[in-house]
Amino acid sequence: MGKLVSTIFVTLDGVYQAPGGPQEDTRGGFEHGGWSFTYGDDDFGRFVTEVFDRADAFLLGRRTYDIFAGYWPKVTDPGNPIAAKLNALPKYVPSSTLTDPAWSGTTVISGDLAKEITALKERTDGELQVHGSGALLRSLIDLQLLDTLHLLTFPVVLGSGLRLFTEGAVPTAFTHTAGRVTAAGVSLQSYDLAGRPRYGSYELPENA
Repeated sequence: MGKLVSTIFVTLDGVYQAPGGPQEDTRGGFEHGGWSFTYGDDDFGRFVTEVFDRADAFLLGRRTYDIFAGYWPKVTDPGNPIAAKLNALPKYVPSSTLTDPAWSGTTVISGDLAKEITALKERTDGELQVHGSGALLRSLIDLQLLDTLHLLTFPVVLGSGLRLFTEGAVPTAFTHTAGRVTAAGVSLQSYDLAGRPRYGSYELPENA
């Protein structure tokens, strides 16, 4: 069975909306699109390339799929490791409205999300990767379907925008498995899901 692995870019205040460009996602009048661009140094590029090297298939939310489908098929350089993977490998999109995807290798999945994605993991040898797709990612974490989260935190606060973790998220514990910081200050941290949180108390015993 393959692993379901997510890579997502967030700000210090948890915003994941439109990291790649001003027009990427303007929902809610968001005016800060492209906030990750100036931090894309060699350290960052190496990490992203390492992630894509492990991909066997992709699971993308509808909005992220539309953004990717409008960009990556136009990148035809066979030496581009990200384009080569995205254009060649299977892509799966949970959607009730996407009916005729033009990007080669795309399959629309519908029905019970947990059942469909469990089946996808069973059919994938290596990593089934989620990129961006914040709303889908939250669902995968809430359903305990995600195996690994690469959380890439950028040293910037925006004050508005769609947050990754919001009120009502299912309480979830993680185990830290790896981490480093790029020269530009992006924190690259990897976590495996570890079930539900455990709780304790620092209060002193009454008879102490």
